[in-house]
Amino acid sequence: MFKGLIGKKLGMTQVFNEDGIAFPVTLIEAGPCYVTQVRNINKDGYSAVQLGFDEVKPKKLTKGQLGHLEKNQIPPLRYLREFRTSTLEVKVGDKMDVSQFEVGKHVDVVGTSKGKGFAGVVKRYHFRGGPKTHGQSDRHRAPGSIAAGTTPGRVFKGKKMPGRMGNERVTSQNVKVVLIDVEKNLIGVNGSVPGPRSGLVVIKDARKQ
Repeated sequence: MFKGLIGKKLGMTQVFNEDGIAFPVTLIEAGPCYVTQVRNINKDGYSAVQLGFDEVKPKKLTKGQLGHLEKNQIPPLRYLREFRTSTLEVKVGDKMDVSQFEVGKHVDVVGTSKGKGFAGVVKRYHFRGGPKTHGQSDRHRAPGSIAAGTTPGRVFKGKKMPGRMGNERVTSQNVKVVLIDVEKNLIGVNGSVPGPRSGLVVIKDARKQ
């Protein structure tokens, strides 16, 4: 059965188990989501389910977006995301919520990490840096040598260098579901989830069980 939801990260808290041990939990407001499109192999070349999330005023969307939703009597939704799946047991207009997941099961949570701007190699890749003594004055956080001389006479692709850090698609794999509240559309997962508070996340069945 297809399992997937779009949601917003609310923040972190802690939960105590039966032994009184506290462990970190990330709360996500997930759904309700509407099935806005179903793609199949015969027509589209692949099978997928498109979900919509976060109802907004119609003026917030373009005419193309509104037309895509209104033809199936679906309210205006801010976010649309596709989930590749081989089981197409849902139909356009279906409403999906957190009840499809179970406490104790594992899920993958996909989000966009916090953008940290331009960063050096010490912050970006945890380089050790140069020595603090023996005449070293201005190379404490420098990367050091980045290539050889005549041979090969260039810097290899993929070399760890200073650059933009964060703001990338990140997946937290196999996180355990520890809390579900259907009335409040809440799902709690053990551990951290990529992104800031109110950041958009996608929850789906774990690929690596």
